Amino acid sequence: MAGILRSCARVFQWVPVLFISAIVAWSYYAYIIQLCILTVDNLVEKILYGIFYHIFLFMFAWSYAKSIFTPIGRIPKEFYLSSANLEALENEERGDRQDQILKQIAKNLPVSTRTMAGGIRYCDICKAIKPDRCHHCSVCEACVLKMDHHCPWVNNCVGYSNYKFFILFLMYALAYCLYVAATALQYFIGFWTNTLDNGSGKFHILFLFFAAAMFALSLVSLFGYHCYLVSSNKTTLESFRTPVFRSGPDKDGFSLGTKCDNIREVFGDEPKLWWIPIKTNLGDGVVFAIRAPTDTDYLLANRPRLSDVLSPSFNDEASKGDGRSFPTRTESEDSDHLLAERQRWAEEGRGDGSARYTPNGEHAANNTDKLATVTMGVEADPDNKSHDSNHLF
Repeated sequence: MAGILRSCARVFQWVPVLFISAIVAWSYYAYIIQLCILTVDNLVEKILYGIFYHIFLFMFAWSYAKSIFTPIGRIPKEFYLSSANLEALENEERGDRQDQILKQIAKNLPVSTRTMAGGIRYCDICKAIKPDRCHHCSVCEACVLKMDHHCPWVNNCVGYSNYKFFILFLMYALAYCLYVAATALQYFIGFWTNTLDNGSGKFHILFLFFAAAMFALSLVSLFGYHCYLVSSNKTTLESFRTPVFRSGPDKDGFSLGTKCDNIREVFGDEPKLWWIPIKTNLGDGVVFAIRAPTDTDYLLANRPRLSDVLSPSFNDEASKGDGRSFPTRTESEDSDHLLAERQRWAEEGRGDGSARYTPNGEHAANNTDKLATVTMGVEADPDNKSHDSNHLF
């Protein structure tokens, strides 16, 4: 039963394509038969209209067919998990351990993007690690390389293998509609104002103009949007969900720096071939140049060393980073040492005031007020002998 339903769904998926094909077939009859042959009087105008119309129609039909029938880009076999790895992954219930298994499997694969949680991107349906910019399409039931979106009008996924053809399809469809609308405009006005008469044929021309103008309005925004995506090296999915790299999210992570370089990745290095729906795109759909750093370890490895930023006086045995010894200031510069000595002097001398310690290491019988003042390097005041030594501290 499930197989029958799936087959029926696949048949209905061709309805949008059949609709577009029917519209184009009718437009051919309306333009060539009703407009060029039965309505236009000037012979030269008939010939020129027909020649340019067939050029636009041919390029539109060629690029449309390439968008439909070009197979999607599929994941290379090395990205699929082996039976042993798959068994180990499925037998592990802890999420952190599963992530460790995937990282171990992917360590030799060219993957730079991560999930939002920082894990390896893995497809549970295809049982494969996803290459960069690859996503699973539920309609095609497969992971698609550099997937942009699934387009019902071409009944195919738009991705690495046919993205150029899809852009050309939009461009030539827009050019076709604009050409038809522009050349039919004067006759549309004539029929609308009843200055021309072609019997029932005028309704074909009236509807032809309306249909061409309507499709042109919808195509101009869609074509402009995809031109922006190509020039910034993004896909539709990436424009809505920022790709995450090892170093974090970066909306321009796949940009090559300039619009021209980004366009070349899709259309190739030969501008004269950009306008023809043949394969000229660069790369293999698996490995992409990225702007973002791929590994935080790279950043840590390139930090300036401590010895490069400290003064030479710190580069001794005590500051070489053993985790136990650290450079300290000399005793004469350490105010904490002096304060500690002063506290000890006060505790030892409290009671009789006979034991004292001077900066020269000698005992003295002077009172603690005098001694503390000498210790701080200030001359004692002989009139303050009655003050308690603890008052100074």
